[in-house]
Amino acid sequence: MVVSQIASPSLIETARQTRSAASKLAVLSTEARNSALEAVAIALEAAAAEILAANEADLQAAEAANIAPALYARLKLGESKLQAAIAGVRDVAKLEDPVGVSQIHRELDEGLILKRVTCPLGVLGIIFEARPEALIQITSLAIKSGNGVILKGGREAINSCQALTKVIHQALGSTQIDPAAVQLLTTREEIKQLLELEQYVDLIIPRGSNSFVRYVQDNTRIPVLGHADGICHLYLDKAAEINQAIKITVDAKTHYPAACNAIETLLVHQDIAVEFLPQIAAALVAEGVQLRGDEATRKIIDATSTDEHDWQTEYSDLILAIKIVDSVEAAIAHINHYGSKHTEAIVTQDRQTAAMFQDRVDAAGVYHNCSTRFADGFRYGFGAEVGISTQQMPPRGPVGLEGLVTYKYKVTGNGHIAATYTGSDAKPFTHRDL
Repeated sequence: MVVSQIASPSLIETARQTRSAASKLAVLSTEARNSALEAVAIALEAAAAEILAANEADLQAAEAANIAPALYARLKLGESKLQAAIAGVRDVAKLEDPVGVSQIHRELDEGLILKRVTCPLGVLGIIFEARPEALIQITSLAIKSGNGVILKGGREAINSCQALTKVIHQALGSTQIDPAAVQLLTTREEIKQLLELEQYVDLIIPRGSNSFVRYVQDNTRIPVLGHADGICHLYLDKAAEINQAIKITVDAKTHYPAACNAIETLLVHQDIAVEFLPQIAAALVAEGVQLRGDEATRKIIDATSTDEHDWQTEYSDLILAIKIVDSVEAAIAHINHYGSKHTEAIVTQDRQTAAMFQDRVDAAGVYHNCSTRFADGFRYGFGAEVGISTQQMPPRGPVGLEGLVTYKYKVTGNGHIAATYTGSDAKPFTHRDL
C-alpha cells in the first residue's frame, strides 16, 4: 500500500530541474555525451586526493559507529576502487550508443512508414547504500543513455557522495550537459518524498537490504527495478573435478564476501562428499571462512549446526552454509525454493547434467564451471551497472545501458487515414520491412 508523503517544495523543484535537464540531455549527440563522460573521468582523476579524504572521513565515522564489517567493506573506496570506477566511466563512453537505435523500419503501405526507435527513460531515482563507486557507475550510465538521475546514497557515505557529486557537477559545467541532470539527496526523509514524485521520476532502482527494497516497492507508484537478497548457491555435482571445485568454491565465497554475487550456500552431491568436503573445508578455513552444515555434513567435517534460517540468509560475510544432496534434481529444488533468483552455479564435467541445471534453475544468472562472482555489469562488458535485477520481466541480471532506454513508435505518412484500410473495399497493408 502506498503511503502518501508530500514532497517538500525544494525537492519538487530539484526534480523539476532534473527533468528539464534530462529532456535536453536526451537529444544531445553521441559525441556530446561521450565528451561529457571524458570530462567527468578527467575531473575525478584530478580530484582523487579530495575524494579519498572524504571517504576516509566516512570510514572513521563508520568505525566509531561500529557498523557491520560487510557494510564497511562496501563503504571503503581506496585508490584501486576509485581508479577502477574512473576506468569504468571511459569504458561506458566506448560502448555503442543505446539511444536512437532503429529496431523496426517497416512500410505499412506505400508512403506510410513505421519506425521503432530507442529513447531514454527520462529521470532515474537511484537509492543505494554505502558503495561510493556506485555513484560514479550510475552517473556514467545515466549520461550515456541520455537520462537524468536523482541519487540517494547511504548516510554512512555522505561525505564521499557529496565530494563525488561536486566534482561531477564541476566537470559537466564545462560540457553541453546541464549539471542539474545529476542530483544528490542527503537525508532519509527525502527517500519517502522521492517515492511520491511519479510526475518527475520514471524509474526507481533501490540497492539495499531485502526489507528496504520491499519498503520501496510498497510505497511508490513509480516502477521499481532491482533485487532484494543475493542468496547465491554453488552445487558440486558427482561429476565435478576436485581441483576445479576447490578453486571455484573459494573464489565464489572469499573473493569479495560482501558482494551480492558471493555464494552463501554450498550444495554437495553425496557421492563425492566424503572425498571433497575435507579438502574444500580446509581451503575455506584457511581463508577465514566459518562453516555451517547440515547433519550429514557434520559427520564429515567440523561445522556449526544449520537450521532453516541459514538457507534463507545472505551472510555477506565469511560464513558458508553447506548441505549434502542426493541428486542434481534435489540441488535444483533447494535452489529454486531458497534462492533469490540472482546467480547460481554448478561444477560438473557432465554436460548433460549442466544443461539440466542451467535450464531448470530459475535465476538471472546460471553458471557452469565458473565463479558466481562474474555476475557483474563490468565483467559482462556493460561498462558498469545501475544494479542487478532478479525480476522475471526484462531487464534481468546486471542492468547496463540496455535497461535504461525504452522506445517509441514513429509513423510518417502523406495524408494517410485509417478509413482507407477498413470496410468492404479496404486497402491491404503491405507490411514490408525496409
